[in-house]
Amino acid sequence: MLSITSKSPYALQALTELARSDGDAPVPIAELARRRAIPVQFLEQLFAILRRAGLLRSQRGVKGGYLFARLPREITVLEVVELLDGPFGRDAVGIFAEAAAAARAVLESTTIQDVVDREVRDAGVAMYYI
Repeated sequence: MLSITSKSPYALQALTELARSDGDAPVPIAELARRRAIPVQFLEQLFAILRRAGLLRSQRGVKGGYLFARLPREITVLEVVELLDGPFGRDAVGIFAEAAAAARAVLESTTIQDVVDREVRDAGVAMYYI
């Protein structure tokens, strides 16, 4: 099917925030949730799935939190979408198959690092000076 639930966009926002943080220190999930206005319990569920899939690793304790298990430039948006929302567009037929193929190509060629770079670039464009 061609559906993406709220899981994938929320996870992508949190992964982008994690990638923008210092890569050497674990980031508490509550901090990621606060920065992106995501419900903590919901984000915990999503990150548990991503951790089990090997995208993230967690550290317990006072200085605990989440880190990437793989580099953000190695994780595609399509991988995140399919982990959280299931196969994307694989069973589509006709014109929907073409649309799915186009969407899959974009999601597969875009990494978490690409999303970070886009956010940084867009933030620079949106600055106003007086």
